[in-house]
Amino acid sequence: MSRADQRKPVFLIISQVYVPDPASVGQHVADAAAELARRGWHVVVYAAANGYDDPSKKYPRREVLNGVDVRRLPFSSFGKSSIAVRLLAQWLFLKQAMHRALFLRNVRGIMVSTSPPFCGFAGALLSRLKGAPVKYWLMDLNPDQMIAMGKIQEGSLPARVFDFINRMILRRATDVVMLDRFMLGRVQKKLDVKDKTHIMPPWPHEAEVVRLAHEENPFRKAHGLQGKFVVMYSGNHSPANPIDTVLDAAEKFRDDERVVFMFIGGGGGKKQVEERLARQRSDGGKVNIRSLPYQPLDQIKYSLSAADAHIVSIGNDVVGIVHPCKVYGAMAVSRPILLLGPSPCHVSDLIEQHSIGWHIAHGDAAGAERVIREMLATPPETLRAMGDRAGEVIATSLSKASLMKRFCDVLERGTSK
Repeated sequence: MSRADQRKPVFLIISQVYVPDPASVGQHVADAAAELARRGWHVVVYAAANGYDDPSKKYPRREVLNGVDVRRLPFSSFGKSSIAVRLLAQWLFLKQAMHRALFLRNVRGIMVSTSPPFCGFAGALLSRLKGAPVKYWLMDLNPDQMIAMGKIQEGSLPARVFDFINRMILRRATDVVMLDRFMLGRVQKKLDVKDKTHIMPPWPHEAEVVRLAHEENPFRKAHGLQGKFVVMYSGNHSPANPIDTVLDAAEKFRDDERVVFMFIGGGGGKKQVEERLARQRSDGGKVNIRSLPYQPLDQIKYSLSAADAHIVSIGNDVVGIVHPCKVYGAMAVSRPILLLGPSPCHVSDLIEQHSIGWHIAHGDAAGAERVIREMLATPPETLRAMGDRAGEVIATSLSKASLMKRFCDVLERGTSK
């Protein structure tokens, strides 16, 4: 980082996850950070030195990425083996980030998200100490998510602490960015923030997820998918996004050579896939489930385009709590969507408004089987038309260029360079 860059006003970002870690939140934070740097800010990011999903991965302690001064902190990620382990890593990360931020000079703006969940506390405190506006990017909602997952009880001490911190950052933030109308509805029950709230979904990574025809796709060739109809789930496998209904439906297609069910990514819910795959391998029948880890960012365009339809799952109790970001990558590669979840929700809004897919309810394995057979019977040109409509939405109203401009305009509101 040159001396000239160091004299620029500082925009501080605290995010436990950051590229090259493949977690979606880190990729979006990195996009925003790079755009702020392009706009003339000295952007400083505090992030974890180890991988979020895989803590054995180690990243450089300090480097400049796309003009962003990235400073990674040790003892900040220990994996997802338990809530206690994750909370310890989050606490150590925030303690280090806050301590180092106190010595940063010329801080004119601060952004925090919900990675980690208590990041709002750090943002609110640093905003007061530094006299800089803080922007809050609400990507998921806790303690609501933990309550919905049965990990803590509503009204318990941890839930009250979470809500206290939520109200603290919501009051302190000059602007709050939320991902959909359902999230705003939930937050409004905690505190009235509609006058400073901006609703915008996270942008797709269009450069990495361009559409490829199957015959031109090396991923399909490498994994023996020629001539197959691929139903794909790609991204974080979380208990908040259950997929057991599709796994149950997959059993009905084991004798159908046309169909492959592919699950790409990681997370706590991936164990379900691995167990079902192991069962298929051991019972002597045909195997129609495939499991792969997260793919490198420069390979996502191949893996996502390898699908004929993308599964997007939303738990019945988490609408407005977590946002189904994976839908945008699927739409960007012009593929139809198979929603597994309740209606209404953000994805059902998209499907109904643009006619880009199907919807099945959790627990309705027979319905899932019926819909997948309907997909197989749908003429290829009809499937392509559905995908084209999805791609057109991404290219226009939900494009990276338009959404990121709006987002960074919000970050700069009320700051002084």
